[in-house]
Amino acid sequence: MKKLVFVGAGSMAEAMISGIGASGLLPGEQMWVTNRQDTDRLKTLKQKYGIKATYDCGMLFKDADAVVLAMKPKDAAGAIEEIKPYLSEGMLVISVLAGVSIEAIERAAEKSLAVVRAMPNTSAAIGKSATALAVNSHVREAQKMLVQELFNTVGLTTIVEECQLDAVTGLSGSGPAYIYYLVEAMEKSAAEIGLEKQTAKQLIIQTLLGAAEMLTQSDKEPAQLRLEVTSPGGTTEAGITILEQHGVQSAFVSCIKEATAQSKRLGHLLGDQLAAANRPL
Repeated sequence: MKKLVFVGAGSMAEAMISGIGASGLLPGEQMWVTNRQDTDRLKTLKQKYGIKATYDCGMLFKDADAVVLAMKPKDAAGAIEEIKPYLSEGMLVISVLAGVSIEAIERAAEKSLAVVRAMPNTSAAIGKSATALAVNSHVREAQKMLVQELFNTVGLTTIVEECQLDAVTGLSGSGPAYIYYLVEAMEKSAAEIGLEKQTAKQLIIQTLLGAAEMLTQSDKEPAQLRLEVTSPGGTTEAGITILEQHGVQSAFVSCIKEATAQSKRLGHLLGDQLAAANRPL
C-alpha cells in the first residue's frame, strides 16, 4: 500500500494512525487525513504523527489505495456525497461507522466498491481493541489480509458475517463501557468498606488483569474458573449469592441484547438517512 486516506480525524482515526505508524506498516507520510472543518485538529495530527492533511479532495484521493470512513455516523451522508466522485471501483473502502451497512455505503456512493466494515472498540487507543471485520464480495483476498494487518496494529481482529456486526457492537463494541461500569461499582464498594481510593484502584485493575490472563491461558470455562474460587461457605460464595439475588448475570445478558437491538435500530435509521440524502429531488 502506497497511500491510506482517513476521512474523519477523531479518536478512532488517531488510534489507527498511531498503531499503523508505530508498527512500521506504513510511514506517516503515506497516511493522509481530512475532516469537515477542524484545522487545529489536523495540525495536531500532522505534528504528532508526521502524516499529511488537506481539504483538497483531488490531492487527498490522488493515487490512494484505501480510504477509511472515520467520521461520525450522523455525518456520513454529507461526507460520502462530497467524496463519492473520488471513490474509484479499484479503491478499498474501510468503514468504522457503527450501524452503517455495506449496502448503504455502496448506495450512497452510487457505485460498486470493495468495502470492509470494521467494528473496533475504544481500547484501540492503547492497542488492545477487539475488532470484527466483515467484507463484501468485491474485496479481494489480498485486500482482506491488508485490512487485518491494519487493525492488528491496534489489537485483535476476527472476520465475521456482516449480519453478526450488530451483535459484535453490543458485545465488544460497547463492552469496555460495561467493564468500566463494573469498576465504578467496585470503587464505590471499596470506599464503603474503608479502602483508600488509590489502593482500591490498583487492586481492582490488577484483579481484572489477572482474571483476563487466566481466561487467556486456561482451557477451562469461565464457570469452572469461578467455581474454583468459590469455596462452600466462603467469602466469594457469599458475594456471588448477592449477585444472583439481584439478577446481575441476567441483567448483563439483557444489557448486551438491548445494545445489539439498538445497533440494529440505528443501522436502519442511518441507512434511511443515507438513502434520503442520495434521493433525487
